[in-house]
Amino acid sequence: MLIYLILMITELYSNSIYMLLTILLFALAFDLLIGEFPAKLHPVVWIGNIISFFKKYLIKYDNKISGLVISICVIAVSSLIVLVPMLIIKHFIYLNDGMIYLFKLAALLLLSSTFSVKLLLDSARDVGEDLKNNNLNKARQAVSYLVSRKTSELNKEHVISAVIETLTENIPDSYVSTIFYYSIVGIIAFLLGFNDFTVVILALLAALIHRVVDTMDSMLGYKTEELYNIGYVPAHLDDILNYIPARISGYLIIISAAFLSLNWRGAYYIMGRDARNCDSPNSGYTMATVAGALNIQLEKEGVYTLGDNLHPIKVECIDKAIDIARLTIFLITIFFFFVFMDLILLQL
Repeated sequence: MLIYLILMITELYSNSIYMLLTILLFALAFDLLIGEFPAKLHPVVWIGNIISFFKKYLIKYDNKISGLVISICVIAVSSLIVLVPMLIIKHFIYLNDGMIYLFKLAALLLLSSTFSVKLLLDSARDVGEDLKNNNLNKARQAVSYLVSRKTSELNKEHVISAVIETLTENIPDSYVSTIFYYSIVGIIAFLLGFNDFTVVILALLAALIHRVVDTMDSMLGYKTEELYNIGYVPAHLDDILNYIPARISGYLIIISAAFLSLNWRGAYYIMGRDARNCDSPNSGYTMATVAGALNIQLEKEGVYTLGDNLHPIKVECIDKAIDIARLTIFLITIFFFFVFMDLILLQL
Protein backbone atom coordinates (compact mmCIF):
# COMPACT_ATOMS: atom_id res chain seq x y z
CA MET A 1 0.00 0.00 0.00
CA LEU A 2 2.84 2.40 0.89
CA ILE A 3 4.71 1.69 -2.35
CA TYR A 4 1.48 2.06 -4.37
CA LEU A 5 0.86 5.46 -2.75
CA ILE A 6 4.43 6.55 -3.52
CA LEU A 7 4.09 5.56 -7.15
CA MET A 8 0.72 7.29 -7.52
CA ILE A 9 2.15 10.52 -6.11
CA THR A 10 5.27 10.43 -8.28
CA GLU A 11 3.08 9.83 -11.34
CA LEU A 12 1.78 13.38 -10.92
CA TYR A 13 5.20 14.64 -11.96
CA SER A 14 6.12 13.80 -15.52
CA ASN A 15 9.32 15.77 -16.08
CA SER A 16 12.81 15.08 -14.86
CA ILE A 17 13.02 17.75 -12.15
CA TYR A 18 9.78 16.57 -10.54
CA MET A 19 11.05 13.01 -10.70
CA LEU A 20 14.45 13.91 -9.23
CA LEU A 21 12.81 15.72 -6.33
CA THR A 22 10.17 13.13 -5.51
CA ILE A 23 12.58 10.21 -5.90
CA LEU A 24 14.98 11.95 -3.48
CA LEU A 25 12.28 12.64 -0.88
CA PHE A 26 10.78 9.16 -1.01
CA ALA A 27 14.21 7.51 -1.00
CA LEU A 28 15.07 9.41 2.17
CA ALA A 29 11.69 8.50 3.70
CA PHE A 30 12.28 4.85 2.79
CA ASP A 31 15.70 4.90 4.46
CA LEU A 32 14.43 6.60 7.62
CA LEU A 33 11.39 4.36 7.98
CA ILE A 34 12.74 1.00 6.84
CA GLY A 35 16.51 1.32 6.87
CA GLU A 36 19.02 -0.96 5.21
CA PHE A 37 18.24 -3.61 2.61
CA PRO A 38 18.84 -7.26 3.52
CA ALA A 39 22.52 -8.06 2.97
CA LYS A 40 21.87 -10.40 0.03
CA LEU A 41 19.93 -7.66 -1.78
CA HIS A 42 22.03 -4.65 -0.81
CA PRO A 43 23.85 -3.02 -3.76
CA VAL A 44 26.70 -1.95 -1.45
CA VAL A 45 27.25 -5.61 -0.50
CA TRP A 46 27.40 -6.43 -4.22
CA ILE A 47 29.91 -3.62 -4.69
CA GLY A 48 31.99 -5.04 -1.85
CA ASN A 49 31.96 -8.46 -3.53
CA ILE A 50 33.07 -6.90 -6.83
CA ILE A 51 35.92 -5.09 -5.04
CA SER A 52 37.00 -8.33 -3.35
CA PHE A 53 36.94 -10.16 -6.69
CA PHE A 54 39.25 -7.70 -8.44
CA LYS A 55 41.43 -7.28 -5.36
CA LYS A 56 42.16 -11.01 -5.36
CA TYR A 57 43.73 -10.76 -8.82
CA LEU A 58 45.30 -7.29 -8.63
CA ILE A 59 46.77 -7.26 -5.11
CA LYS A 60 49.82 -9.22 -6.33
CA TYR A 61 50.82 -6.32 -8.57
CA ASP A 62 52.49 -4.22 -5.92
CA ASN A 63 52.17 -0.80 -7.56
CA LYS A 64 49.74 2.10 -7.70
CA ILE A 65 48.61 1.17 -11.21
CA SER A 66 46.74 -1.73 -9.62
CA GLY A 67 44.71 0.82 -7.66
CA LEU A 68 43.84 2.68 -10.85
CA VAL A 69 42.84 -0.54 -12.61
CA ILE A 70 40.67 -1.77 -9.74
CA SER A 71 38.98 1.66 -9.53
CA ILE A 72 38.12 1.63 -13.24
CA CYS A 73 36.98 -2.00 -13.20
CA VAL A 74 34.81 -1.72 -10.08
CA ILE A 75 33.17 1.54 -11.20
CA ALA A 76 32.53 0.12 -14.70
CA VAL A 77 31.09 -3.23 -13.54
CA SER A 78 28.97 -1.66 -10.78
CA SER A 79 27.63 0.95 -13.19
CA LEU A 80 26.74 -1.66 -15.80
CA ILE A 81 24.90 -3.79 -13.25
CA VAL A 82 22.68 -0.79 -12.54
CA LEU A 83 22.59 0.82 -15.98
CA VAL A 84 21.53 -2.22 -18.00
CA PRO A 85 18.29 -2.95 -16.06
CA MET A 86 17.40 0.77 -15.87
CA LEU A 87 17.96 1.23 -19.62
CA ILE A 88 15.86 -1.86 -20.38
CA ILE A 89 13.02 -0.50 -18.23
CA LYS A 90 13.41 2.92 -19.90
CA HIS A 91 13.13 1.30 -23.33
CA PHE A 92 9.86 -0.46 -22.49
CA ILE A 93 8.32 2.68 -20.93
CA TYR A 94 7.29 3.74 -24.43
CA LEU A 95 5.58 0.41 -25.02
CA ASN A 96 3.83 0.05 -21.67
CA ASP A 97 2.90 2.91 -19.33
CA GLY A 98 3.01 0.50 -16.42
CA MET A 99 6.78 0.39 -16.79
CA ILE A 100 6.91 3.99 -15.53
CA TYR A 101 5.90 2.69 -12.10
CA LEU A 102 8.68 0.11 -12.20
CA PHE A 103 11.22 2.73 -13.28
CA LYS A 104 10.35 5.09 -10.43
CA LEU A 105 10.26 2.30 -7.88
CA ALA A 106 13.66 1.00 -9.02
CA ALA A 107 15.06 4.54 -8.96
CA LEU A 108 13.97 5.35 -5.41
CA LEU A 109 15.13 1.97 -4.09
CA LEU A 110 18.50 2.36 -5.79
CA LEU A 111 19.00 5.90 -4.48
CA SER A 112 17.97 4.83 -0.98
CA SER A 113 20.63 2.11 -1.05
CA THR A 114 23.38 4.67 -1.71
CA PHE A 115 22.98 6.43 1.65
CA SER A 116 22.41 5.26 5.21
CA VAL A 117 20.99 7.96 7.43
CA LYS A 118 19.03 5.65 9.75
CA LEU A 119 21.98 3.31 10.27
CA LEU A 120 24.31 6.25 10.96
CA LEU A 121 22.05 7.81 13.60
CA ASP A 122 20.94 4.53 15.17
CA SER A 123 24.52 3.25 15.52
CA ALA A 124 25.53 6.33 17.51
CA ARG A 125 22.33 6.25 19.56
CA ASP A 126 22.84 2.57 20.47
CA VAL A 127 26.33 3.26 21.85
CA GLY A 128 24.89 6.13 23.87
CA GLU A 129 22.24 3.83 25.33
CA ASP A 130 24.88 1.25 26.28
CA LEU A 131 26.84 3.92 28.15
CA LYS A 132 23.73 5.26 29.88
CA ASN A 133 23.13 1.70 31.09
CA ASN A 134 26.74 1.60 32.40
CA ASN A 135 27.64 -1.16 29.96
CA LEU A 136 31.07 0.07 28.88
CA ASN A 137 32.19 -3.28 27.44
CA LYS A 138 29.14 -3.48 25.20
CA ALA A 139 29.71 0.12 24.09
CA ARG A 140 33.35 -0.69 23.28
CA GLN A 141 32.22 -3.67 21.23
CA ALA A 142 29.66 -1.59 19.33
CA VAL A 143 32.21 1.13 18.60
CA SER A 144 34.69 -1.47 17.31
CA TYR A 145 32.37 -2.02 14.34
CA LEU A 146 32.37 1.70 13.56
CA VAL A 147 36.04 2.71 13.85
CA SER A 148 39.37 1.22 12.81
CA ARG A 149 41.15 1.83 16.14
CA LYS A 150 41.47 -0.74 18.93
CA THR A 151 38.56 -0.18 21.32
CA SER A 152 38.94 -2.91 23.94
CA GLU A 153 40.85 -0.66 26.35
CA LEU A 154 39.20 2.69 25.64
CA ASN A 155 37.86 4.50 28.68
CA LYS A 156 34.35 5.95 28.72
CA GLU A 157 35.44 9.38 27.50
CA HIS A 158 37.36 7.95 24.57
CA VAL A 159 34.41 5.73 23.61
CA ILE A 160 32.18 8.83 23.56
CA SER A 161 34.78 10.68 21.52
CA ALA A 162 35.10 7.78 19.05
CA VAL A 163 31.35 7.55 18.42
CA ILE A 164 31.00 11.32 17.94
CA GLU A 165 33.97 11.26 15.56
CA THR A 166 32.60 8.45 13.40
CA LEU A 167 29.09 9.94 13.44
CA THR A 168 30.24 13.37 12.30
CA GLU A 169 32.92 12.14 9.90
CA ASN A 170 30.26 10.12 8.09
CA ILE A 171 27.76 12.95 7.61
CA PRO A 172 29.23 13.66 4.14
CA ASP A 173 29.98 9.99 3.34
CA SER A 174 26.59 8.65 4.40
CA TYR A 175 24.36 11.31 2.87
CA VAL A 176 25.55 14.78 1.91
CA SER A 177 28.05 13.76 -0.79
CA THR A 178 25.67 11.27 -2.38
CA ILE A 179 22.81 13.76 -2.56
CA PHE A 180 25.16 16.51 -3.73
CA TYR A 181 26.25 14.50 -6.79
CA TYR A 182 22.79 13.11 -7.45
CA SER A 183 21.33 16.62 -7.50
CA ILE A 184 24.15 18.43 -9.31
CA VAL A 185 24.49 15.85 -12.09
CA GLY A 186 20.71 15.62 -12.43
CA ILE A 187 20.38 19.40 -12.77
CA ILE A 188 23.24 19.61 -15.29
CA ALA A 189 21.73 16.79 -17.36
CA PHE A 190 18.36 18.58 -17.28
CA LEU A 191 19.89 21.89 -18.39
CA LEU A 192 21.70 20.10 -21.22
CA GLY A 193 18.35 18.89 -22.52
CA PHE A 194 18.61 15.15 -21.91
CA ASN A 195 15.49 13.00 -22.01
CA ASP A 196 13.58 13.03 -18.69
CA PHE A 197 14.32 9.40 -17.84
CA THR A 198 17.94 9.74 -18.98
CA VAL A 199 18.34 12.65 -16.54
CA VAL A 200 17.22 10.43 -13.67
CA ILE A 201 19.50 7.58 -14.75
CA LEU A 202 22.53 9.91 -14.93
CA ALA A 203 21.73 11.34 -11.49
CA LEU A 204 21.44 7.84 -10.04
CA LEU A 205 24.69 6.86 -11.70
CA ALA A 206 26.45 9.82 -10.04
CA ALA A 207 25.12 8.77 -6.62
CA LEU A 208 26.15 5.17 -7.27
CA ILE A 209 29.69 6.09 -8.37
CA HIS A 210 30.18 8.08 -5.19
CA ARG A 211 29.03 5.10 -3.14
CA VAL A 212 31.35 2.78 -5.11
CA VAL A 213 34.36 5.06 -4.50
CA ASP A 214 33.47 5.42 -0.82
CA THR A 215 33.20 1.63 -0.46
CA MET A 216 36.53 1.11 -2.21
CA ASP A 217 38.13 3.60 0.16
CA SER A 218 36.66 1.86 3.21
CA MET A 219 37.96 -1.53 2.01
CA LEU A 220 41.27 -0.58 0.42
CA GLY A 221 42.24 2.91 1.52
CA TYR A 222 44.60 2.03 4.36
CA LYS A 223 48.32 2.76 4.67
CA THR A 224 49.23 -0.81 5.50
CA GLU A 225 51.98 -2.69 3.69
CA GLU A 226 49.40 -4.84 1.89
CA LEU A 227 46.98 -2.10 0.84
CA TYR A 228 49.08 1.05 0.43
CA ASN A 229 49.60 0.74 -3.33
CA ILE A 230 46.27 -0.78 -4.38
CA GLY A 231 44.41 1.61 -2.07
CA TYR A 232 46.24 4.76 -3.16
CA VAL A 233 43.98 5.70 -6.09
CA PRO A 234 40.66 4.77 -4.37
CA ALA A 235 41.65 6.79 -1.28
CA HIS A 236 42.54 9.86 -3.34
CA LEU A 237 39.40 9.53 -5.47
CA ASP A 238 37.37 9.52 -2.27
CA ASP A 239 39.23 12.62 -1.04
CA ILE A 240 38.47 14.42 -4.31
CA LEU A 241 34.78 13.50 -4.41
CA ASN A 242 34.23 14.47 -0.76
CA TYR A 243 36.26 17.69 -0.88
CA ILE A 244 33.36 20.06 -1.59
CA PRO A 245 30.60 18.15 0.29
CA ALA A 246 32.76 17.93 3.45
CA ARG A 247 33.19 21.70 3.52
CA ILE A 248 29.51 22.27 2.78
CA SER A 249 28.73 19.92 5.68
CA GLY A 250 31.02 21.90 7.97
CA TYR A 251 29.15 25.14 7.29
CA LEU A 252 25.78 23.40 7.61
CA ILE A 253 26.89 22.12 11.02
CA ILE A 254 27.61 25.71 12.04
CA ILE A 255 24.09 26.71 10.96
CA SER A 256 22.66 23.67 12.77
CA ALA A 257 24.54 24.64 15.94
CA ALA A 258 22.98 28.10 15.77
CA PHE A 259 19.47 26.66 15.40
CA LEU A 260 20.10 24.30 18.32
CA SER A 261 21.42 27.12 20.55
CA LEU A 262 24.87 25.57 20.67
CA ASN A 263 28.20 27.36 20.30
CA TRP A 264 28.10 28.17 16.59
CA ARG A 265 30.86 30.76 16.92
CA GLY A 266 33.07 28.14 18.54
CA ALA A 267 32.14 25.71 15.77
CA TYR A 268 33.28 28.20 13.12
CA TYR A 269 36.50 29.00 14.99
CA ILE A 270 37.48 25.39 15.69
CA MET A 271 36.70 24.35 12.11
CA GLY A 272 39.10 26.99 10.83
CA ARG A 273 41.76 26.10 13.39
CA ASP A 274 41.62 22.28 13.65
CA ALA A 275 40.00 20.92 10.48
CA ARG A 276 43.41 20.19 8.95
CA ASN A 277 44.71 18.31 12.00
CA CYS A 278 43.51 15.00 10.54
CA ASP A 279 45.36 12.94 7.94
CA SER A 280 42.25 13.08 5.78
CA PRO A 281 41.77 16.43 4.00
CA ASN A 282 38.02 16.19 4.60
CA SER A 283 37.03 14.46 7.84
CA GLY A 284 38.20 17.28 10.10
CA TYR A 285 35.69 19.72 8.64
CA THR A 286 32.79 17.95 10.30
CA MET A 287 34.51 16.48 13.37
CA ALA A 288 36.24 19.70 14.42
CA THR A 289 33.13 21.78 13.81
CA VAL A 290 31.01 19.56 16.07
CA ALA A 291 33.73 19.62 18.72
CA GLY A 292 33.60 23.42 18.65
CA ALA A 293 29.81 23.48 18.78
CA LEU A 294 29.79 21.25 21.87
CA ASN A 295 32.81 22.90 23.56
CA ILE A 296 34.51 19.52 23.86
CA GLN A 297 37.75 17.93 22.75
CA LEU A 298 37.72 14.92 20.42
CA GLU A 299 40.85 12.83 20.41
CA LYS A 300 42.25 9.83 18.61
CA GLU A 301 45.29 9.16 20.76
CA GLY A 302 48.55 9.73 18.94
CA VAL A 303 46.80 10.83 15.74
CA TYR A 304 44.81 14.05 16.22
CA THR A 305 43.16 16.33 18.74
CA LEU A 306 40.20 18.50 17.77
CA GLY A 307 38.61 21.27 19.82
CA ASP A 308 39.24 22.68 23.28
CA ASN A 309 38.46 20.88 26.51
CA LEU A 310 36.09 23.57 27.78
CA HIS A 311 33.45 21.10 28.99
CA PRO A 312 33.87 17.47 30.10
CA ILE A 313 32.82 15.01 27.42
CA LYS A 314 29.68 13.20 28.62
CA VAL A 315 27.18 10.72 27.20
CA GLU A 316 24.75 13.60 26.58
CA CYS A 317 27.23 14.90 24.00
CA ILE A 318 26.33 11.93 21.79
CA ASP A 319 22.67 12.99 21.81
CA LYS A 320 23.63 16.55 20.92
CA ALA A 321 25.89 15.33 18.11
CA ILE A 322 23.00 13.22 16.77
CA ASP A 323 20.77 16.31 16.83
CA ILE A 324 23.41 18.24 14.87
CA ALA A 325 23.78 15.43 12.33
CA ARG A 326 20.01 15.10 11.90
CA LEU A 327 19.54 18.84 11.36
CA THR A 328 22.49 19.02 8.96
CA ILE A 329 20.94 16.25 6.86
CA PHE A 330 17.62 18.11 6.94
CA LEU A 331 19.25 21.37 5.83
CA ILE A 332 21.02 19.90 2.79
CA THR A 333 17.77 18.19 1.79
CA ILE A 334 15.82 21.44 2.15
CA PHE A 335 18.47 23.30 0.15
CA PHE A 336 18.12 20.99 -2.84
CA PHE A 337 14.34 20.92 -2.39
CA PHE A 338 14.25 24.67 -2.99
CA VAL A 339 16.72 24.39 -5.88
CA PHE A 340 14.47 21.83 -7.56
CA MET A 341 11.36 23.89 -6.80
CA ASP A 342 12.95 26.98 -8.36
CA LEU A 343 13.64 25.01 -11.53
CA ILE A 344 10.08 23.71 -11.53
CA LEU A 345 8.66 27.22 -11.16
CA LEU A 346 10.86 28.48 -13.99
CA GLN A 347 9.16 25.97 -16.28
CA LEU A 348 5.64 27.19 -15.49
